[in-house]
Amino acid sequence: MDYINKKLVEFNNYLIGRKVAIIGVGVSNIPLIDYLHNLKSDVTIFDGKEIDEIDKKIVDKIIDYGMNFSFGKRYLDKLIGFDIIFRSPSCLPTVPELVAEAERGAIITTEIEMVIELCPCLVIGVTGSDGKTTTTTLIYEILKQDGYNCFLGGNIGIPLFTKISEMLPEDIVVLELSSFQLMNMKVSPNIAVITNITPNHLNVHSDMEEYIDAKKTIFKYQDKDGLLILNYDNDITRECAEEAPGKVVFFSSKSKIPNGYLVDTEDGKIKVCENGLRRHVFDTRNMKLRGVHNFENACCAIIATKDLVKKESIDTVLTEFKGVEHRLELIKETKNRIKWYNDSVSSSPTRTIAGLNAFALKNIVLIAGGYDKNLDYTVLGKPIIDNCKSLILLGQTSDKIEKAVKDELKKNKKELPIYRCSNLKQAVEKANNVAVQGDIVLFSPASASFDMFKNFAERGEIFKSYVNEIVK
Repeated sequence: MDYINKKLVEFNNYLIGRKVAIIGVGVSNIPLIDYLHNLKSDVTIFDGKEIDEIDKKIVDKIIDYGMNFSFGKRYLDKLIGFDIIFRSPSCLPTVPELVAEAERGAIITTEIEMVIELCPCLVIGVTGSDGKTTTTTLIYEILKQDGYNCFLGGNIGIPLFTKISEMLPEDIVVLELSSFQLMNMKVSPNIAVITNITPNHLNVHSDMEEYIDAKKTIFKYQDKDGLLILNYDNDITRECAEEAPGKVVFFSSKSKIPNGYLVDTEDGKIKVCENGLRRHVFDTRNMKLRGVHNFENACCAIIATKDLVKKESIDTVLTEFKGVEHRLELIKETKNRIKWYNDSVSSSPTRTIAGLNAFALKNIVLIAGGYDKNLDYTVLGKPIIDNCKSLILLGQTSDKIEKAVKDELKKNKKELPIYRCSNLKQAVEKANNVAVQGDIVLFSPASASFDMFKNFAERGEIFKSYVNEIVK
């Protein structure tokens, strides 16, 4: 007998004929247009872009389906009287129009929240300020290696709402979740990972407290059987354990915790600690990924999957995994052994610090700077002067980064060449002139991409193209 997802059937029946709003025609919401049309829902599409800025195929589909739409600057003015609203992650639930609709009784949700709510199988969710994508991908690859049928979604993978009907109880859903997706959710994954929490997206969230509260949603609605994996070395995540409804497992690379998983930086091994006794689990020297932050990501993946898979599956993936694009990605090594790395995903100071610390030699030519998310850059000063032989800056955050470095240089009575460039191509050309035999050129912006690029992926691709064009 074929499996029937009763919760999904009930939700589909609810949607028939309902007045439904879709806010944002980004990747996650586009499949909803077809899905809701087939259910004969009364759909209105909202987006802050003007109609000529939206993909013509999407606009043609909306018109062909006879759906209402509201585009442009005041696009939410007509958001009144809906039964259910699917918001995009970029449209926070604190927007006044959404608050008003919620007070009138509308259901405010997201594509990914409904996946967690309606899927019939185990859900593993990963969030954090750094390391989400690598950790999520490692978990997904380990489960696949062991033979599971897995669905990868959230910030990576594909929109999963329209795939719920294909999911079976024995499958597993693996999600990378941002603070924007988690905010105001009323459901949590069965297994939740928080890699760390440091200041981020403060140009969007009202304050740090709102950002932290959004992250906590990943475990807030777990039951006593839930599993929460936390970074013991991060003050904020360590304190989350006090609020966890289910089991908590810590990981650490700095503290000799009596219980949990330890990245021992002295011998390079991941160990499980139980009642003060330590047992070897995996040797990080076998990994292609480098850097303590990546060993911590591996720790998370081990804890999340250890009760689900054979140890051989974990060992195979951790040994063979080469990393995710734009994350300490080796692009080129020249004849005189200069290595060029693309770390475009580093959109905050903590990410760049982790990248700097991943290299043993202190001969880094760092290219940094970009869009300002109102973050504190003073923390970058010391890691840069400790690890870099020169610094190349561009973008809005150049002044903040330069000040942090100069303050640290003055304090330590050191010198460091600092160069300013107006665009990324100039920065690559300058690095090519500055770097000498055996150096590392690291593009790790410590800033968002939006001052010059659509996103970090586009920024990384353009950086790689310049390196391949300029560097011989």
